Amino acid sequence: MQHTLDRIQRGLKRRKLDALLVTQPENRRYLSGFTASDHSIAETSGILLILAQGTPYLLTDSRYRLQAEAEARGFRVTLYPRGFFVLLRRLLTSEKIKRLAFESHYFLHSTAQSLDKLAREKKVEMVPLTGLVEELRLQKSAEELARIEAAVRMNEAVFQEIHRGLRPGQTEKEVAHRLENAMRAHGAEGPSFDTIVAAGPNGALPHAVPTDRAIRNGEPIIIDMGLRLAGYCSDMTRTVVLGTPDARTVAMIRLVRQAQLAGFAALRAGVSGMAVDRVARSVIEQAGYGDHFGHSLGHGVGLNVHEGPALSYRNRKQLLPGMVVTVEPGIYLPGWGGVRLENMAVVEEKGCRILNHDTTFLDLQET
Repeated sequence: MQHTLDRIQRGLKRRKLDALLVTQPENRRYLSGFTASDHSIAETSGILLILAQGTPYLLTDSRYRLQAEAEARGFRVTLYPRGFFVLLRRLLTSEKIKRLAFESHYFLHSTAQSLDKLAREKKVEMVPLTGLVEELRLQKSAEELARIEAAVRMNEAVFQEIHRGLRPGQTEKEVAHRLENAMRAHGAEGPSFDTIVAAGPNGALPHAVPTDRAIRNGEPIIIDMGLRLAGYCSDMTRTVVLGTPDARTVAMIRLVRQAQLAGFAALRAGVSGMAVDRVARSVIEQAGYGDHFGHSLGHGVGLNVHEGPALSYRNRKQLLPGMVVTVEPGIYLPGWGGVRLENMAVVEEKGCRILNHDTTFLDLQET
Protein backbone atom coordinates (compact mmCIF):
# COMPACT_ATOMS: atom_id res chain seq x y z
CA MET A 1 0.00 0.00 0.00
CA GLN A 2 2.82 2.42 0.81
CA HIS A 3 4.37 1.76 -2.60
CA THR A 4 1.06 2.71 -4.23
CA LEU A 5 0.78 5.89 -2.16
CA ASP A 6 4.33 6.79 -3.13
CA ARG A 7 3.36 6.50 -6.81
CA ILE A 8 0.30 8.70 -6.25
CA GLN A 9 2.44 11.32 -4.52
CA ARG A 10 4.98 11.25 -7.34
CA GLY A 11 2.13 11.75 -9.79
CA LEU A 12 0.89 14.76 -7.85
CA LYS A 13 4.35 16.29 -7.76
CA ARG A 14 4.78 15.84 -11.52
CA ARG A 15 1.54 17.75 -12.03
CA LYS A 16 2.58 20.41 -9.49
CA LEU A 17 -0.41 19.55 -7.31
CA ASP A 18 -0.38 19.90 -3.53
CA ALA A 19 -3.06 17.32 -2.76
CA LEU A 20 -5.80 15.06 -4.15
CA LEU A 21 -9.29 14.44 -2.77
CA VAL A 22 -10.28 10.79 -3.31
CA THR A 23 -14.05 10.28 -3.21
CA GLN A 24 -14.58 7.20 -5.40
CA PRO A 25 -15.25 4.32 -2.93
CA GLU A 26 -13.14 1.65 -4.65
CA ASN A 27 -10.22 4.07 -5.02
CA ARG A 28 -10.52 4.93 -1.33
CA ARG A 29 -10.44 1.25 -0.39
CA TYR A 30 -7.53 0.53 -2.74
CA LEU A 31 -5.36 3.27 -1.26
CA SER A 32 -6.29 3.07 2.42
CA GLY A 33 -7.73 -0.39 3.15
CA PHE A 34 -10.85 1.30 4.60
CA THR A 35 -13.73 -1.07 3.74
CA ALA A 36 -16.79 0.94 4.75
CA SER A 37 -19.39 1.31 2.01
CA ASP A 38 -21.24 4.42 0.89
CA HIS A 39 -25.02 4.51 0.85
CA SER A 40 -24.86 6.74 -2.21
CA ILE A 41 -22.63 9.33 -3.86
CA ALA A 42 -24.44 11.89 -1.68
CA GLU A 43 -23.57 10.16 1.61
CA THR A 44 -19.93 9.15 1.90
CA SER A 45 -18.34 7.14 4.67
CA GLY A 46 -15.04 8.93 4.16
CA ILE A 47 -12.84 11.00 1.85
CA LEU A 48 -9.09 10.71 1.43
CA LEU A 49 -6.87 13.76 1.29
CA ILE A 50 -3.60 12.59 -0.27
CA LEU A 51 -0.85 15.15 0.15
CA ALA A 52 1.94 15.43 -2.39
CA GLN A 53 4.26 15.23 0.60
CA GLY A 54 3.51 13.94 4.06
CA THR A 55 1.07 11.56 5.76
CA PRO A 56 -2.31 11.25 4.04
CA TYR A 57 -5.64 11.89 5.76
CA LEU A 58 -8.84 9.87 5.99
CA LEU A 59 -11.63 12.35 6.67
CA THR A 60 -14.76 10.77 8.15
CA ASP A 61 -17.38 11.18 10.87
CA SER A 62 -17.88 9.56 14.25
CA ARG A 63 -19.89 6.63 12.87
CA TYR A 64 -16.78 5.25 11.18
CA ARG A 65 -14.01 6.33 13.57
CA LEU A 66 -13.21 2.93 15.10
CA GLN A 67 -13.36 1.11 11.77
CA ALA A 68 -11.22 3.75 10.08
CA GLU A 69 -8.58 3.67 12.81
CA ALA A 70 -8.41 -0.13 12.64
CA GLU A 71 -8.24 -0.42 8.85
CA ALA A 72 -6.57 2.69 7.46
CA ARG A 73 -3.09 2.14 8.82
CA GLY A 74 -0.69 4.92 7.93
CA PHE A 75 -3.52 7.47 7.53
CA ARG A 76 -4.39 10.30 9.87
CA VAL A 77 -8.04 9.57 10.69
CA THR A 78 -9.62 12.97 11.22
CA LEU A 79 -13.28 13.53 12.09
CA TYR A 80 -15.49 16.30 10.79
CA PRO A 81 -18.14 16.80 13.55
CA ARG A 82 -19.32 20.04 11.94
CA GLY A 83 -19.17 18.84 8.35
CA PHE A 84 -16.60 18.03 5.72
CA PHE A 85 -16.15 21.55 4.37
CA VAL A 86 -15.49 23.02 7.82
CA LEU A 87 -12.66 20.52 8.27
CA LEU A 88 -11.34 20.98 4.75
CA ARG A 89 -11.21 24.75 5.22
CA ARG A 90 -8.89 24.23 8.18
CA LEU A 91 -6.70 21.69 6.38
CA LEU A 92 -6.27 23.87 3.31
CA THR A 93 -4.63 26.41 5.59
CA SER A 94 -2.65 24.11 7.88
CA GLU A 95 -1.25 22.03 4.98
CA LYS A 96 -0.65 25.11 2.79
CA ILE A 97 -2.62 23.63 -0.12
CA LYS A 98 -2.81 25.95 -3.13
CA ARG A 99 -3.53 23.45 -5.96
CA LEU A 100 -6.07 20.80 -4.99
CA ALA A 101 -7.06 18.01 -7.38
CA PHE A 102 -10.38 16.17 -7.15
CA GLU A 103 -11.85 13.12 -8.87
CA SER A 104 -14.07 14.88 -11.38
CA HIS A 105 -15.75 11.62 -12.47
CA TYR A 106 -17.10 10.98 -8.96
CA PHE A 107 -18.32 14.29 -7.62
CA LEU A 108 -21.84 15.66 -7.30
CA HIS A 109 -22.38 18.97 -9.05
CA SER A 110 -23.66 20.50 -5.79
CA THR A 111 -20.54 19.30 -3.96
CA ALA A 112 -18.33 20.69 -6.70
CA GLN A 113 -20.08 24.05 -6.37
CA SER A 114 -19.50 24.11 -2.61
CA LEU A 115 -15.88 23.14 -3.13
CA ASP A 116 -15.44 25.86 -5.73
CA LYS A 117 -16.89 28.44 -3.32
CA LEU A 118 -14.47 27.33 -0.61
CA ALA A 119 -11.57 27.37 -3.06
CA ARG A 120 -12.29 30.96 -4.10
CA GLU A 121 -12.49 31.97 -0.45
CA LYS A 122 -9.14 30.33 0.35
CA LYS A 123 -7.55 31.27 -3.01
CA VAL A 124 -7.00 27.61 -3.91
CA GLU A 125 -6.95 26.38 -7.50
CA MET A 126 -9.24 23.39 -8.05
CA VAL A 127 -7.91 20.92 -10.64
CA PRO A 128 -10.21 18.20 -12.05
CA LEU A 129 -8.34 14.92 -12.27
CA THR A 130 -9.57 11.59 -13.58
CA GLY A 131 -7.89 8.22 -13.79
CA LEU A 132 -4.79 8.68 -11.63
CA VAL A 133 -5.75 5.96 -9.15
CA GLU A 134 -7.61 3.85 -11.74
CA GLU A 135 -4.45 3.64 -13.83
CA LEU A 136 -2.61 2.04 -10.91
CA ARG A 137 -5.48 -0.39 -10.37
CA LEU A 138 -5.28 -1.77 -13.93
CA GLN A 139 -2.46 -4.23 -13.23
CA LYS A 140 -3.27 -6.51 -10.32
CA SER A 141 -0.77 -7.57 -7.69
CA ALA A 142 -0.32 -11.22 -6.71
CA GLU A 143 -2.52 -10.61 -3.67
CA GLU A 144 -5.25 -9.05 -5.78
CA LEU A 145 -5.14 -11.91 -8.27
CA ALA A 146 -5.50 -14.41 -5.42
CA ARG A 147 -8.58 -12.59 -4.15
CA ILE A 148 -10.12 -12.42 -7.61
CA GLU A 149 -9.49 -16.13 -8.18
CA ALA A 150 -11.13 -16.94 -4.84
CA ALA A 151 -14.16 -14.88 -5.89
CA VAL A 152 -14.29 -16.79 -9.20
CA ARG A 153 -14.12 -20.17 -7.43
CA MET A 154 -16.91 -19.20 -5.05
CA ASN A 155 -19.03 -17.83 -7.89
CA GLU A 156 -18.73 -21.13 -9.75
CA ALA A 157 -19.61 -23.13 -6.63
CA VAL A 158 -22.76 -21.04 -6.15
CA PHE A 159 -23.71 -21.45 -9.80
CA GLN A 160 -23.30 -25.23 -9.67
CA GLU A 161 -25.37 -25.45 -6.50
CA ILE A 162 -28.29 -23.52 -7.99
CA HIS A 163 -27.93 -25.02 -11.47
CA ARG A 164 -28.45 -28.51 -10.03
CA GLY A 165 -31.77 -27.36 -8.58
CA LEU A 166 -33.11 -25.60 -11.68
CA ARG A 167 -36.58 -26.82 -12.63
CA PRO A 168 -39.21 -25.78 -15.16
CA GLY A 169 -41.75 -23.47 -13.56
CA GLN A 170 -39.26 -21.57 -11.44
CA THR A 171 -39.40 -17.88 -12.23
CA GLU A 172 -36.48 -15.72 -13.29
CA LYS A 173 -36.85 -13.72 -10.06
CA GLU A 174 -36.87 -16.88 -7.96
CA VAL A 175 -33.66 -18.18 -9.52
CA ALA A 176 -31.94 -14.78 -9.17
CA HIS A 177 -32.91 -14.60 -5.48
CA ARG A 178 -31.65 -18.12 -4.86
CA LEU A 179 -28.33 -17.27 -6.49
CA GLU A 180 -27.83 -14.13 -4.43
CA ASN A 181 -28.88 -15.84 -1.18
CA ALA A 182 -26.42 -18.66 -1.91
CA MET A 183 -23.63 -16.14 -2.49
CA ARG A 184 -24.05 -14.80 1.02
CA ALA A 185 -24.43 -18.29 2.47
CA HIS A 186 -21.07 -19.22 0.93
CA GLY A 187 -19.45 -16.17 2.58
CA ALA A 188 -19.55 -13.50 -0.12
CA GLU A 189 -20.12 -9.86 0.78
CA GLY A 190 -22.94 -9.99 -1.74
CA PRO A 191 -23.47 -9.85 -5.49
CA SER A 192 -21.06 -7.66 -7.45
CA PHE A 193 -24.00 -6.53 -9.62
CA ASP A 194 -27.70 -7.27 -9.95
CA THR A 195 -27.98 -10.89 -11.07
CA ILE A 196 -29.43 -11.46 -14.54
CA VAL A 197 -31.67 -14.46 -15.23
CA ALA A 198 -33.26 -14.17 -18.67
CA ALA A 199 -35.17 -17.13 -20.12
CA GLY A 200 -36.50 -17.63 -23.62
CA PRO A 201 -37.34 -14.37 -25.44
CA ASN A 202 -36.15 -12.30 -22.48
CA GLY A 203 -32.61 -13.43 -23.31
CA ALA A 204 -32.66 -11.05 -26.27
CA LEU A 205 -32.13 -8.23 -23.75
CA PRO A 206 -28.41 -8.22 -22.86
CA HIS A 207 -29.10 -6.55 -19.48
CA ALA A 208 -32.48 -8.07 -18.78
CA VAL A 209 -34.06 -7.63 -15.36
CA PRO A 210 -35.46 -10.87 -13.88
CA THR A 211 -39.25 -11.12 -14.16
CA ASP A 212 -42.04 -13.37 -12.93
CA ARG A 213 -41.85 -15.36 -16.16
CA ALA A 214 -41.46 -19.09 -15.52
CA ILE A 215 -38.57 -20.85 -17.23
CA ARG A 216 -39.42 -23.69 -19.60
CA ASN A 217 -37.85 -26.85 -20.92
CA GLY A 218 -35.77 -26.51 -24.06
CA GLU A 219 -35.30 -22.74 -24.08
CA PRO A 220 -31.97 -20.94 -23.58
CA ILE A 221 -31.58 -19.33 -20.16
CA ILE A 222 -28.91 -16.66 -19.70
CA ILE A 223 -27.53 -16.49 -16.15
CA ASP A 224 -25.11 -13.60 -15.60
CA MET A 225 -23.85 -13.50 -12.03
CA GLY A 226 -20.98 -12.30 -9.92
CA LEU A 227 -20.08 -11.86 -6.29
CA ARG A 228 -17.77 -9.74 -4.17
CA LEU A 229 -15.32 -11.45 -1.83
CA ALA A 230 -12.76 -9.56 0.30
CA GLY A 231 -13.54 -6.52 -1.81
CA TYR A 232 -12.85 -8.13 -5.20
CA CYS A 233 -15.37 -9.12 -7.84
CA SER A 234 -16.15 -12.05 -10.08
CA ASP A 235 -18.33 -12.08 -13.19
CA MET A 236 -19.53 -15.11 -15.17
CA THR A 237 -22.28 -15.82 -17.70
CA ARG A 238 -23.65 -19.19 -18.69
CA THR A 239 -26.41 -20.01 -21.14
CA VAL A 240 -28.09 -23.22 -20.04
CA VAL A 241 -31.06 -25.29 -21.13
CA LEU A 242 -33.37 -27.50 -19.09
CA GLY A 243 -33.86 -30.73 -20.98
CA THR A 244 -32.41 -31.27 -24.43
CA PRO A 245 -31.52 -28.13 -26.43
CA ASP A 246 -32.78 -28.00 -30.00
CA ALA A 247 -30.44 -27.77 -32.97
CA ARG A 248 -30.70 -23.97 -33.21
CA THR A 249 -29.74 -23.46 -29.58
CA VAL A 250 -26.81 -25.87 -29.89
CA ALA A 251 -25.61 -24.05 -33.01
CA MET A 252 -25.83 -20.65 -31.28
CA ILE A 253 -23.96 -21.83 -28.19
CA ARG A 254 -21.25 -23.39 -30.35
CA LEU A 255 -20.89 -20.20 -32.40
CA VAL A 256 -20.61 -17.96 -29.34
CA ARG A 257 -18.14 -20.41 -27.82
CA GLN A 258 -16.01 -20.26 -30.99
CA ALA A 259 -15.95 -16.47 -30.71
CA GLN A 260 -14.96 -16.70 -27.06
CA LEU A 261 -12.13 -19.14 -27.79
CA ALA A 262 -10.90 -16.85 -30.57
CA GLY A 263 -10.88 -13.96 -28.11
CA PHE A 264 -8.84 -15.93 -25.61
CA ALA A 265 -6.39 -16.99 -28.32
CA ALA A 266 -5.83 -13.31 -29.23
CA LEU A 267 -5.57 -12.09 -25.64
CA ARG A 268 -2.01 -11.30 -24.56
CA ALA A 269 0.15 -8.42 -23.39
CA GLY A 270 1.05 -5.96 -26.12
CA VAL A 271 -2.14 -6.19 -28.16
CA SER A 272 -4.91 -3.63 -27.88
CA GLY A 273 -8.34 -4.20 -26.43
CA MET A 274 -9.69 -3.21 -29.83
CA ALA A 275 -7.72 -5.97 -31.56
CA VAL A 276 -9.02 -8.69 -29.25
CA ASP A 277 -12.59 -7.47 -29.70
CA ARG A 278 -12.16 -7.51 -33.48
CA VAL A 279 -10.90 -11.10 -33.58
CA ALA A 280 -13.81 -12.50 -31.57
CA ARG A 281 -16.40 -10.30 -33.25
CA SER A 282 -15.33 -11.41 -36.71
CA VAL A 283 -16.34 -15.01 -35.87
CA ILE A 284 -19.91 -13.89 -35.21
CA GLU A 285 -19.94 -11.49 -38.15
CA GLN A 286 -18.79 -14.16 -40.59
CA ALA A 287 -21.67 -16.37 -39.43
CA GLY A 288 -24.10 -13.56 -40.31
CA TYR A 289 -24.98 -12.42 -36.79
CA GLY A 290 -22.81 -9.31 -36.51
CA ASP A 291 -25.84 -7.04 -36.08
CA HIS A 292 -26.94 -9.10 -33.10
CA PHE A 293 -23.76 -8.64 -31.05
CA GLY A 294 -23.93 -5.03 -30.00
CA HIS A 295 -21.87 -4.75 -26.83
CA SER A 296 -18.11 -4.85 -26.36
CA LEU A 297 -16.30 -8.16 -25.95
CA GLY A 298 -15.29 -7.55 -22.35
CA HIS A 299 -14.18 -5.32 -19.51
CA GLY A 300 -11.78 -5.24 -16.63
CA VAL A 301 -12.68 -6.66 -13.22
CA GLY A 302 -11.22 -5.88 -9.82
CA LEU A 303 -12.59 -3.84 -6.93
CA ASN A 304 -15.27 -2.82 -9.45
CA VAL A 305 -17.03 -5.39 -11.58
CA HIS A 306 -16.78 -2.97 -14.51
CA GLU A 307 -13.44 -1.18 -14.74
CA GLY A 308 -10.56 -0.83 -17.18
CA PRO A 309 -9.34 -2.08 -19.52
CA ALA A 310 -12.10 -2.46 -22.07
CA LEU A 311 -12.02 -5.03 -24.84
CA SER A 312 -13.82 -2.80 -27.32
CA TYR A 313 -13.35 -0.86 -30.53
CA ARG A 314 -12.67 2.26 -28.43
CA ASN A 315 -9.61 0.92 -26.62
CA ARG A 316 -6.46 1.31 -28.71
CA LYS A 317 -4.14 1.01 -25.70
CA GLN A 318 -1.94 -2.04 -25.31
CA LEU A 319 -2.92 -4.58 -22.69
CA LEU A 320 -0.41 -5.19 -19.88
CA PRO A 321 0.47 -8.27 -17.81
CA GLY A 322 -1.64 -8.60 -14.69
CA MET A 323 -4.77 -7.05 -16.15
CA VAL A 324 -7.94 -9.06 -15.50
CA VAL A 325 -10.68 -9.01 -18.13
CA THR A 326 -13.87 -10.78 -19.13
CA VAL A 327 -14.39 -12.32 -22.56
CA GLU A 328 -18.14 -12.41 -23.14
CA PRO A 329 -19.42 -12.55 -26.72
CA GLY A 330 -23.16 -12.87 -27.23
CA ILE A 331 -25.90 -13.14 -29.82
CA TYR A 332 -29.36 -11.67 -29.15
CA LEU A 333 -32.30 -12.46 -31.43
CA PRO A 334 -35.59 -10.60 -30.77
CA GLY A 335 -38.50 -12.99 -30.32
CA TRP A 336 -36.24 -16.00 -29.77
CA GLY A 337 -33.77 -15.17 -27.03
CA GLY A 338 -30.02 -14.96 -26.62
CA VAL A 339 -26.77 -16.70 -25.84
CA ARG A 340 -23.89 -15.18 -23.88
CA LEU A 341 -20.84 -16.95 -22.49
CA GLU A 342 -18.46 -15.15 -20.15
CA ASN A 343 -15.23 -16.18 -18.48
CA MET A 344 -12.52 -14.13 -16.80
CA ALA A 345 -8.82 -14.22 -17.66
CA VAL A 346 -5.51 -12.72 -16.58
CA VAL A 347 -3.42 -11.10 -19.33
CA GLU A 348 0.09 -12.55 -19.50
CA GLU A 349 3.15 -11.91 -21.65
CA LYS A 350 2.55 -14.77 -24.10
CA GLY A 351 -1.17 -15.29 -23.78
CA CYS A 352 -3.73 -15.39 -21.03
CA ARG A 353 -4.68 -17.55 -18.07
CA ILE A 354 -8.38 -18.38 -17.93
CA LEU A 355 -9.63 -18.18 -14.36
CA ASN A 356 -12.89 -20.10 -14.77
CA HIS A 357 -12.99 -23.87 -14.44
CA ASP A 358 -16.74 -24.37 -14.90
CA THR A 359 -17.62 -25.78 -18.34
CA THR A 360 -21.41 -26.00 -18.09
CA PHE A 361 -22.66 -26.05 -21.70
CA LEU A 362 -19.24 -24.84 -22.92
CA ASP A 363 -18.42 -28.43 -23.87
CA LEU A 364 -20.95 -28.23 -26.67
CA GLN A 365 -18.05 -26.81 -28.69
CA GLU A 366 -16.28 -30.16 -28.47
CA THR A 367 -19.30 -32.42 -29.16
